[in-house]
Amino acid sequence: MSYHDEQESIESLKAWWTQWGNATTWIVLVALVAAAGWNGWNFWQRRQAAEAAVLYDQVQQAVASGDKAKITRVATDMEDKFSRTAYAQMTALGAAKALYAAGDEAAAKAQLQWTIDHAKDDEFKQIAKLRLASLLLDDKAYDQGLALLAEPQSDAFKGIVANGRGDLLAAQGKRDDARAAYKLALDSLSKNDSSARQLIQFKLDALGG
Repeated sequence: MSYHDEQESIESLKAWWTQWGNATTWIVLVALVAAAGWNGWNFWQRRQAAEAAVLYDQVQQAVASGDKAKITRVATDMEDKFSRTAYAQMTALGAAKALYAAGDEAAAKAQLQWTIDHAKDDEFKQIAKLRLASLLLDDKAYDQGLALLAEPQSDAFKGIVANGRGDLLAAQGKRDDARAAYKLALDSLSKNDSSARQLIQFKLDALGG
């Protein structure tokens, strides 16, 4: 390249930088900040998951020992510190089962409600709704249970939710509505799920008509 050509290239570069230099600098800076933020977020996520896993082990130990106070304390720690992790929703369901077995129905309901309100996965929310509806059936709080199971369900839960609604409706004395719910449950459950289907058919037959 001749001296003249080199000078033209330098002048062209200067002109380009005058027009676009600041914008280019900002684009690069934004890209670097975004990359740093993404890496930091991933690191935080991994750290949260690791710490939650350690606490989840403590939850399982508390459940195994049947220590109601410890179950409540550790479950609360998990939900306060790691509510965004999958461990929190698993903890809440496990704690609810253990607390109910220990005779603390109110605490069990609180854990199930936490799962409904905060669980990341719809499957966990639906399981919590079904279990809470079952407790409400025992308490004769039928309308509350039906409201809990009123939302549209995925195909995977349609049958078992319809069965739960049938139980609540039957307990209210609404025989026709209960029969319709049990029939929907039978239509929705897999033919391979013979034990559940037999139980629902038994309840349907018991209603008569």
